[in-house]
Amino acid sequence: MSYDSLNYWDIALAASLLCINAGLSIYYKLGTAKRLVIAAIRMVVQLTLVGLVLKALFKAMSPWLTLLAAVVMIGFAGREAMARQDRTFIGFWGYGLGTISMLMAAGIVTVFALSTQFHADPWYDPRYAIPILGMILGNAMTGVSLALDRLLSDADSGRAKIEARLALGHTFRDAMQGPLRSTMRAELIPTVNGMAAAGVVSLPGMMTGQILAGVNPVAAVKYQLLIMFLIAGGTALGVFCSVMIALKCLTDSRQRIRLDRLYLPH
Repeated sequence: MSYDSLNYWDIALAASLLCINAGLSIYYKLGTAKRLVIAAIRMVVQLTLVGLVLKALFKAMSPWLTLLAAVVMIGFAGREAMARQDRTFIGFWGYGLGTISMLMAAGIVTVFALSTQFHADPWYDPRYAIPILGMILGNAMTGVSLALDRLLSDADSGRAKIEARLALGHTFRDAMQGPLRSTMRAELIPTVNGMAAAGVVSLPGMMTGQILAGVNPVAAVKYQLLIMFLIAGGTALGVFCSVMIALKCLTDSRQRIRLDRLYLPH
């Protein structure tokens, strides 16, 4: 097995394509040129640091350092999920709801994969654990953040309808069935579309990377199928956990809707 090693000139040449984006932004006065440059610099710095950290983790082969890296990843994912929502809960649950949901989803699915499909020795080998967790966590973060944003937005905009159903004797869970179904359906559609389009419309990233690295295409397909199933399961579990916890936080023992627990946009 062999692969072509990239040098810094190769990276710089590819980065030059951003000049086209920046030029279009400046010409049409889109105002995105500065943000594009900052995002590119952040990406380079972050990925470089991640590469150095992973190199040290692979060498150390410590379960505690692997666990620490996983906790840091989940912590940052929780912060990003909260930042993507227009409406969040006041206090701990603003950050904790998404973080706990992603911890449960990504943690369960990653441990399941490491202990069954991937025959790593030891099972916590960071060469397997960190990349798998990262792929599952990234997709779960997107699903959880969008699900919470939509559910809380629907609860706010549909408050009159929800309170009318509560006044007729419905439980809060029954009154929220409409927003709940639409939220979960909408946030799982991208996962379904991604699986349906894989191989026909697009070649997923992991499979492409393995093929470029010299792996047999059939073997690369097997790994990609495994990862996509894990991602689908992790995303669905994360979305389900987040909306169930959110429903619990949106009501009280008297079956009232508690929008006073949210930061609402002005």
